[in-house]
Amino acid sequence: MLLNLAASRRVLFFGGKGGVGKTTVASAVALAQARAGRRVLLVSTDPAHNLGHLWQRAIGPAPVRVAADLDALEIDPEATVRAHLDEVGQALRQLMPPHLSGEVDRHLALSREAPGMHEAALLERIAELVEQAPRDYDLLVFDTAPSGHTARLMALPEMMSAWTDGLLRRQERSERFGAALRNLGSDDGVASRALGGERIDTAQDRDQRIRQVLHRRRHRFEHLRSVLADDAHTAFVIVLAAERLPVLETIELHAQLRRAGVQVGGLVVNKRAPADAGDFLADRRMQEEAHLRDLREALPDLPLQQLPLLAEDVVGAQALEAFADRLNAGE
Repeated sequence: MLLNLAASRRVLFFGGKGGVGKTTVASAVALAQARAGRRVLLVSTDPAHNLGHLWQRAIGPAPVRVAADLDALEIDPEATVRAHLDEVGQALRQLMPPHLSGEVDRHLALSREAPGMHEAALLERIAELVEQAPRDYDLLVFDTAPSGHTARLMALPEMMSAWTDGLLRRQERSERFGAALRNLGSDDGVASRALGGERIDTAQDRDQRIRQVLHRRRHRFEHLRSVLADDAHTAFVIVLAAERLPVLETIELHAQLRRAGVQVGGLVVNKRAPADAGDFLADRRMQEEAHLRDLREALPDLPLQQLPLLAEDVVGAQALEAFADRLNAGE
């Protein structure tokens, strides 16, 4: 199921409860697709990154080659916020009269720790990757943060698009008002004083720059929203363990994603206990079966793939290659 799903998509998101093996599964799928001849970019959006530990090499915010045809990067939340605010600050300083530059700096300092700032900056980076990565890659694989954070993130494109639309409408009303003021008199008349002493052409240029920035943001969020909703090219895979809390969290995450307009392409039950390895693990597997019956009853239409509990940790390229082979065997 999993590799067939990946082979027919351009964007894959892997999500689920923390500690269930999302990074391992996402990395193995990315590696399997790269071995099949596709150019793949593997991206971690989780602030507690594990890609570097898993691949046993340094991975940062710029793409790093980890295998043939496979690059990986870890989005740095702090660096993303800094870059986001630097870009916003640069735009604001161009758009605002010079005497307000101090206000811009104070606003940005307060914004750095504002609630939702990390999520907004992270969403900008994800939207940027979704928009630009297809130029260089055939498949984009996201290893996401634990369920609650990811569910909120998936709902953000809709909210950010609506927010940007509201800013555009207000900017257009402001532009019309400014034009009316400018028509009342010359540069040194009422219009000039109302616009903070700006010249007419400077004010017009400022309106145009504001409009360009807002339209670019709206396009980027609308593009991300359309990609997330396109189940022919994008799939969200929920990874879980066959335990009570991960099953319940999976059912809730599925509902949250559906409300956000994101289709779930399948489920991966990782670390399944063997039935033929002694009474203890056999009893454990029976308990897992009971939890999986609840899962199938709640989400009967989703394809489901099961992966075995392994005796050893999956660490390093060789171990990931072996794990990718297990994905093929499990189809």
